[in-house]
Amino acid sequence: MEDTNLIIKAKDSIVKALDQNGNGEIDIEDIITLAFKTPGVHVTRANFLQKELYKNHPQAVIDKAIATTPAQAGISSDEIDNIADEVINYERNCVSGISAALGAPGGWAMAATIPADIVQYYGYTLRATQKLLYLYGFPEVDSDEEGIRLDSQTINQLILCLGVMNGVAGANNAIKGMAKALAVGVEKKLLNAALTKGTFYPLVKEIAKWFGIKMTKSIFAGFFKKAIPVVGGIVGGGITFFSFKPCCYRLKAALQDTMLSNPNHKSTSEENSFINSIKDEAFIDVDYKASNSTEEDYDN
Repeated sequence: MEDTNLIIKAKDSIVKALDQNGNGEIDIEDIITLAFKTPGVHVTRANFLQKELYKNHPQAVIDKAIATTPAQAGISSDEIDNIADEVINYERNCVSGISAALGAPGGWAMAATIPADIVQYYGYTLRATQKLLYLYGFPEVDSDEEGIRLDSQTINQLILCLGVMNGVAGANNAIKGMAKALAVGVEKKLLNAALTKGTFYPLVKEIAKWFGIKMTKSIFAGFFKKAIPVVGGIVGGGITFFSFKPCCYRLKAALQDTMLSNPNHKSTSEENSFINSIKDEAFIDVDYKASNSTEEDYDN
């Protein structure tokens, strides 16, 4: 009975710590919101591109990359890909310390550390996401001056990226469709509407639903198995160092060939459907499933 009460209290404390939108559940919006409140998670596009490009390019080229895209500034795809690999490896190394902490024994007493560990993991994931978006031509991730408050359309764009990273079917085409919309100058208000109530929204909802189930299972996997430490349940749920690299590489692969990153990109029928639906303020129905690829699939 005492163990049961401790379990209930631990679960309630975790939900309370993570629940940012007040719906009594743990969802991906909560994690994104918490992560961006962590110092260092928000990445300023201009500063990042300046830092990565100054060694090999004159300031005029860097300024053009910042004003337009690295591809339009003449930065080769090979160089962009190499920087992307360095970004992924750097952020993955940061995650390794969290993974070690997650795997430590400690039983119920470790429950209090779970929210911080999860927020850190997704913080590094979102840092990598922003950097990859900037390298492959996407604009600044909108936030307030401190980088800690995000609007709904920005959160939904990041949810789509996380969907790509986790192999959710349909998310790749959505990102490519968004890239084309940005490249051809679709009005920002139409793109924002597509993210919050139109074209992209059904997929965003499905990805968010999938994440909610995944995170709930991951976080609470060990709570009803007394012999298994709580934190060990998280490792079993897939939030580890080993899941980070394949997730980032899926996003990189999706961003490598879009209208923002490749001047010779040929639009697909799916991308054209997204563009037409954005302009018509329509919905695109989606079916989705998640991938189970592992770290070893991306080692080379």
